Amino acid sequence: MEEADGPRVLDLYAQGIATGHATFQDQTGNWTEFSAGKLPHPRVVAQSEEGEILGFAVLSPTSARPVYRGICEVSIYIADKARGQGIGHALMTALVSASDAAGLWSLTAGIFPENKASLILHAAHGFRCMGRQRGAGIMPHGPMAGQWRDVLKLERRTR
Repeated sequence: MEEADGPRVLDLYAQGIATGHATFQDQTGNWTEFSAGKLPHPRVVAQSEEGEILGFAVLSPTSARPVYRGICEVSIYIADKARGQGIGHALMTALVSASDAAGLWSLTAGIFPENKASLILHAAHGFRCMGRQRGAGIMPHGPMAGQWRDVLKLERRTR
């Protein structure tokens, strides 16, 4: 993923936001803001034969403390028109492989319970549910706007 990919990546992120079941965020922000919150590597994109970005997967640090440097949170987004085609599995496979090679020891994810496709994807790649954070936040948009939302906490350990 390069800076030139920024507009399309943010478009896919906006599609996820619009579902109301991908993130509490209600705005994408700009590329600089988005990119600053993610690790520089690994960043994975899936492209069509024509070069169109159909999905992406990135990692965010969970803490600035050095002792937690090997624990990162997964974000994975697939274009509306590309869902159900195995792109999520390909992205997750590449992201897990790259994170293992980078020496990361724990990948985490916070997923709304209603996001069944994401839960299935993560489970297929070795993520286990650690628990439910009840009332993690009030949803600012989407079909559950104004409601407290639970978040399931998942983890995949490599060490």
